[in-house]
Amino acid sequence: MRGRVALAVLLGWAGLALVGHWLPLAANRVDLAHILAAPGPDTWLGCDDLGRPVWDRLVAGASVSLLVAVPVVGLSLLIGAPLGALSAWWGGAADHVITRLIDIFLAFPGLLLAIALAGTLGPGIDNVVVALAAVGWVGFARLARAQALSVKTRDHVQAALALGVGETRIVFRHLLPLIAAPLTVEATFAVAGAVTAEAGLSFLGLGVQPPTASWGSMIRDGTRYMLVAPHLLLAPGIALALVVLSVNLLGDHLRDRLDVRERASLR
Repeated sequence: MRGRVALAVLLGWAGLALVGHWLPLAANRVDLAHILAAPGPDTWLGCDDLGRPVWDRLVAGASVSLLVAVPVVGLSLLIGAPLGALSAWWGGAADHVITRLIDIFLAFPGLLLAIALAGTLGPGIDNVVVALAAVGWVGFARLARAQALSVKTRDHVQAALALGVGETRIVFRHLLPLIAAPLTVEATFAVAGAVTAEAGLSFLGLGVQPPTASWGSMIRDGTRYMLVAPHLLLAPGIALALVVLSVNLLGDHLRDRLDVRERASLR
């Protein structure tokens, strides 16, 4: 049941993000007559400190979060998973170097590194994606390496090696498909991390820049009017919490479904 609810929330988020460009929204329209207007029939979630409709900006912020989360997770997966699998397959000095590189990245908080990179590259969606992907690949590499170490001795993998199949082809045609399930679960959790990180960078002013809407910047602006217009803070805060919670619940559901030992114990 929880998995279905989480999936419904995520489909709603993705749907709004994808069709938001075609909806008659006025996310950046300034209307001084409706500054800090409370939620009502005309404006579902009220207006902000410039009279812009919060609902319209919430939908625009959903587009930004999806536009950041999908490329970040995709790039992190494409970089980290093959690198971790190749490290496990090669072993020796190559594995030692890659493992030390992963340890160096893990020694620093990921968000702190992302903040440093975003500050160096400058604000903007493209730079946010680069900064988050530059630190996001580590989790996939570590997981792929650990999983590949446990499956590289499988009979069909050793048979392919004995038949003279190239090492790179073995990694991409045999090892990675075997570890696709845990990588898929990791990708779902990485989506939640990317959405939260994008909101955090925008909150600090290192993400998307005004007048483009972002849930993080909306929360930052709403903190100045918590007492007189709490809807400015509650709307993006609840939206962000629902998306992150739903992604985590969906990840837990996928982990239970894809875990063979867990399914066997339930029978």
